[in-house]
Amino acid sequence: MTPRTTSIRLIRTIAIPAADQDRSIAFYTEVLGFEKSVDAPFGPGQRWVEVSPPDGGTSLAIPPLGDARPGIDTGIRLETGDAAADHAALAAAGVDVDADILRYPGVPPMFTFRDPDGNRLYVVERM
Repeated sequence: MTPRTTSIRLIRTIAIPAADQDRSIAFYTEVLGFEKSVDAPFGPGQRWVEVSPPDGGTSLAIPPLGDARPGIDTGIRLETGDAAADHAALAAAGVDVDADILRYPGVPPMFTFRDPDGNRLYVVERM
């Protein structure tokens, strides 16, 4: 048996840079259907905000901007049961989505979209 080096067991939160917290909160809650799970003071005049998918899992933090700059490739993959339906719904809502869903043999269908700050996220269909 390999000895444990830490007691870390989960990835709890991933931070996404946002130039405007309220605009990002509205996007993630109203467009993606996430739930705001934390909204707390975080220093003078600032707040720490987290949103989570309705079925739980790792949350996305929308912290004060600090030194991070928006417009990054987050590397975040969000799971869906129907990539085509979500692609169509996001496009209809005016979200910046790639034109096509990627489909390769042996790989789940997926597509890329960008939040209001240009941060890239991916939607991957559960296989």
